[in-house]
Amino acid sequence: MASSPSIDELPSSAAETLTSQTPSTTTEPLTMETSSIEINEIPLATKTLTPPPPAEPIPMETSSIEDLHPAPVKPIQSSDSNPTDNIEAVGEKRKRADDEKTDLESSETKVTLSPWWKTSLCSYFRREASCSHGNECKYAHGEAELRMKPDNTWDPTSERGKKAKAMKMTEQEVKEDEEVLFTEQMMESIDDDGSVFDLSLSKCLVHLPRKWQSDELKTFLGEQGVQYKSAKKRRGMMVGFVTFENAEQLQIGVEILDGKTVNSNNLKIADVLPRTFDKKETKKSVKSAREAVTPLADLSYADQLEQKKASVAQMLKKLARSARKACPNGGSLPEWVLTSRDRGGLSCNLEGIIESPITDGYRNKCEFSVGLSVLGKPTVGFSLGNFCAGVTAVEEPVNCPNISKIAIQYASIFQKVIEKSKLQVWNRFHHSGFWRQFTVREGRKPGVFSNDEDAVTRIAEVMLIVQVCLTGSDEAEVATEFKEMAKAFAEGARASSPTLPLTVLVVQNHTGISNVAPPDAPLQVLPIPTSDNGINQEQDTNVLTEARIHDHINNLRFSISPTAFFQVNTVTAEKLYSVAGDWADLGPDTLLFDVCCGTGTIGLTLAHRVGMVIGIEMNASAVVDAERNATINGISNCKFICAKAESVMSSLLKQYFDVTEMEEANDKQIPSTEEMSNSEHVADQNLPPPNTGVEDLQDNAQKDSSSIEPEKSIKPQFKNVVAIVDPPRSGLHPAVIKALRTHPRLKRLVYISCNPETLVANAIELCTPSFDEADRGNKNYRGNKRIGIAGLARRRAQSMPTSEPFRPVKAMAVDLFPHTDHCEMVMLLER
Repeated sequence: MASSPSIDELPSSAAETLTSQTPSTTTEPLTMETSSIEINEIPLATKTLTPPPPAEPIPMETSSIEDLHPAPVKPIQSSDSNPTDNIEAVGEKRKRADDEKTDLESSETKVTLSPWWKTSLCSYFRREASCSHGNECKYAHGEAELRMKPDNTWDPTSERGKKAKAMKMTEQEVKEDEEVLFTEQMMESIDDDGSVFDLSLSKCLVHLPRKWQSDELKTFLGEQGVQYKSAKKRRGMMVGFVTFENAEQLQIGVEILDGKTVNSNNLKIADVLPRTFDKKETKKSVKSAREAVTPLADLSYADQLEQKKASVAQMLKKLARSARKACPNGGSLPEWVLTSRDRGGLSCNLEGIIESPITDGYRNKCEFSVGLSVLGKPTVGFSLGNFCAGVTAVEEPVNCPNISKIAIQYASIFQKVIEKSKLQVWNRFHHSGFWRQFTVREGRKPGVFSNDEDAVTRIAEVMLIVQVCLTGSDEAEVATEFKEMAKAFAEGARASSPTLPLTVLVVQNHTGISNVAPPDAPLQVLPIPTSDNGINQEQDTNVLTEARIHDHINNLRFSISPTAFFQVNTVTAEKLYSVAGDWADLGPDTLLFDVCCGTGTIGLTLAHRVGMVIGIEMNASAVVDAERNATINGISNCKFICAKAESVMSSLLKQYFDVTEMEEANDKQIPSTEEMSNSEHVADQNLPPPNTGVEDLQDNAQKDSSSIEPEKSIKPQFKNVVAIVDPPRSGLHPAVIKALRTHPRLKRLVYISCNPETLVANAIELCTPSFDEADRGNKNYRGNKRIGIAGLARRRAQSMPTSEPFRPVKAMAVDLFPHTDHCEMVMLLER
């Protein structure tokens, strides 16, 4: 086909004909005059459709966007088709679109959009940053287009929705904070001097920063120029209380503070209402001592075991999930994480749960709080809740199946003492008072016991520890009180049938806020009268110099001081230590590190199965007990160090395993057990004698932790090194974890935990792969205070030096605490 002329090449008459037509007849001249024009040659320029002179205005319909920029039209594929027909079709299609758009624009005010129009974000737009629907999409493209839903809520995935949800949660937390239970008159209604002030002159400030305490609140009020009488606030709560001198101060203070912005939150002022225990009892159920101490006591023991086993399984699942998150991005996951799904999500196999042979009265150590009951009566028993929740009521230990009969009897005797005493019980609100806490420690006879045996016949020795605060007390009055107390205990023990054992009575002076006293708190041993006119002379010469009792595990006799750690369920502890020894794969060529050894129970019970035991403990009195226990039982291959594990663990590993490559190449013969015992006699010359005092060990603790030098001339070389750790509920110190993780000779680790939550956190650092140097560190950490211990462990794992990680092999639950929701857990880690 010959090329056809464009519109610009048409005769002037034809061009005039095109430009003079109205929109409704534009296509007709185009059809008649340009029948031989190909559609592809129609230019998109607008000069061929220039508007006419002002005398002949063009209607607005012809100035639409489509007229100025028409959509591209596909070329005609067949030469048999009539180009004119196609042009006419295109013109008609454009006309219909124009008419529809014009109708929509003309009736825009009449169209009613759906009430859900643009109330949700377009998920396709969020994923692809674009949407093919364009302006016709009923979903919002970004926060700017988002509208509120008909129910006055925002799309929960939007920023507005997230902020609204956070605000709702905050209001709920504030509401819960306002329902705090106090068992004596409200703290907010008690002034600093103990006087009760007028609640009408007090106001509650809501939306204060959680990290603030009373000092920060007072500083803030001073900066705002607010005059007040007193201000109180607790850390962790969003509410604070301010009391004014008079109504004028109150009015001025409210005007200044109401709506004030603090950390992007607007303060709210609320009235302080008088709240009593009876009123709160209807809103919040108060636990009894049985419910607070033994929440599972109403379940059968089989159900308790199943519940605890399921709880430990959840911890193992949490470890697998957290470890998956803690692994470096782009790297391969450890095999134990990849195979966790084959075990139902468990990080390792759960071997089951070991039940306790004794379920009732199994505790050999019972700590009773001293305070006021719900009715305001001085009571020796258990708190009904946590102090951080505002609960301070103490109830007698009635129907608590885990407490021994002897402990309950002595608690009853001591309660009669404080009822008659002129000295006050401890007030945790004012941090004042005298009587604070009462502890009963029992030493049991050797052998296996059952629930059917009489509890009194199983006990050979009893230690009573009374914690007091001597601040501001009169010495003569205190001496009189102590004398009457010792007399009451002696008479009560003799009056009981059968007679209660009473070995030693100790008074501990503690001035801190919490009842948890430091290990070095001053102790005073009181003489126990044997009659109204005499004192036990044998006790006066022996017991008064050393406050201790004895217990038995695996037919070994253990000496226990007042503050030393000892398992509260000794019968089940025997099973626990047996499992730990079996899993550790011990032998005569094994060096065993007993970390957080306490009185040395683990190391001493396993000493006959290894070449040498190194025990580490920061409690000086416990180290004295451990040394004494080794001497009592004739065990010579144990060495105990009084220091923090994080200070000496790395040095000890280097001391006993700093072997040169030449020594390793020589493949020296492993010494026999007799040779190692003989060499240890030489090494033991540097140990403190059994009668070393607590003060001496405390003085030398720092030197021990900093001046441990290798003893290559006398130290034996061991083929195998194993560590058994039994840390407190807070878990291992990060420095200890780093030392265990980075020492290549340590291939096996047995972790015993009374808090599986911290075991999970420590295992994350021990078992996750190392990060590259470029990715190491907490670069993205913003100091989120709400992050859990597992999250913090993942952060610390990023900074772990390059080293071969452990892997969890198997775990076992051990029920050391029947009738409670606590459970011991032991896990084997290998690499």
